[in-house]
Amino acid sequence: MKKVNLFAILLLCVAVIFSGCGASNTTKGAVIGGGSGAAVGAGVGALLGGGKGAAWGAGIGAIVGGTAGVLIGHKMDKQKEELEKIQGAQVESIHEGQAIKVTFDSGILFATNSSALNTVSKNSLSQFAISLKNNPDTDVEIYGHTDSSGGDKINIPLSQQRADAVKNYLETNGILSSRMLSHGLGSSQPVAEENAKGVQALNRRVEVYILPNAKMQQEAEAGTLK
Repeated sequence: MKKVNLFAILLLCVAVIFSGCGASNTTKGAVIGGGSGAAVGAGVGALLGGGKGAAWGAGIGAIVGGTAGVLIGHKMDKQKEELEKIQGAQVESIHEGQAIKVTFDSGILFATNSSALNTVSKNSLSQFAISLKNNPDTDVEIYGHTDSSGGDKINIPLSQQRADAVKNYLETNGILSSRMLSHGLGSSQPVAEENAKGVQALNRRVEVYILPNAKMQQEAEAGTLK
């Protein structure tokens, strides 16, 4: 009976979340605060992430509810507006507005089979670093991905090198290494089936997750986050 009740709760929470897909991060924070506790929020996150922690950012914990969730959502809304001005970056809210996902296309960032950043990429990442400096109370996770050609022996190291290249460049632009983690996932998490011409390029990408750090969460809980 307990299993059935938990499943019903999770389904209800998913319905609540999807009903607010068009809402701002601030609104989503309020919805989650009224609709679920932290434990259930974590369960919903796992469901929507398809069981892949990296798909949501490995450092994202349970969803913060109530007023604290509203404050974090509002803070993330403001940073998302900054990031959307960066050319070549796709910006989206995740984890019910309490984190941000920025996807950089590897076709823009890197040449084929290379982890060397080009000039255009450096310009985009320099702008990205400015936003990170303006919002110091966040952590950053960087994920490198490849297409399926080449096999794991090539793809996993290459994806790690690409993630590291982004992390290292952000460091040279004043972002503390202690704020960042980098991961190479190879071809394990494709976003498109590689059965059509040109589709492989969609899977060659770098994703960056911006997460509220402990200080931001504490200030949100105390009601002092601005």
